Amino acid sequence: MNLIKFIEVTAILVGSFSGFIEARRKKMDVVGIFFVAFITAFGGGTVRDILLDKRPLFWVIHQDYVILVFVLSIIATPLVKTLRHIVSERLIVIADAMGLGLFSIAGLSAALSAGMPLFISVLMGVITGICGGVLRDIVCNEVPMVLRDGRPYALCSFAGCWLYLLMQKTNFSLEFSLWFSAAFIAVIRLITWSKNVRF
Repeated sequence: MNLIKFIEVTAILVGSFSGFIEARRKKMDVVGIFFVAFITAFGGGTVRDILLDKRPLFWVIHQDYVILVFVLSIIATPLVKTLRHIVSERLIVIADAMGLGLFSIAGLSAALSAGMPLFISVLMGVITGICGGVLRDIVCNEVPMVLRDGRPYALCSFAGCWLYLLMQKTNFSLEFSLWFSAAFIAVIRLITWSKNVRF
């Protein structure tokens, strides 16, 4: 498994986890949990692939991604129910921040590989990072976090994507640039959330 695919799989796992939590909070059954986890994990990448006119969609090519989310949904249903007393908004925000970082960098890398200009590639990274969470919140009858929070969200993704490009221009290794940029996005999202930084 190459590095980009590994980051993509990690992002899908984290995204699915935030979907599991939110669906359980809404008292959904196993079908609902799978559906919410699916759109959280694959929503951003699907929007990106449609905009890039890339067919088939990334999760259609990699059926193992879908099978992974399906299996985890079955496992997570009783597990999250058992651990419902520790499920909180804080846990969702942490999972969401990790997903934002990983999905953003995976989306940016996919756009660069498709030969897109730098600014468009950054926008594709942001779209990949935020759209899964937006779709999750809409399905769960919530105003999307990116629109209601008031604290930097898409901006964290935008800044982290540019940081990745800068690191690549200054000869940092690909592996370090990918992980550092993803971690940067997640950390600044969590810091601005915990410190209640608003613009």
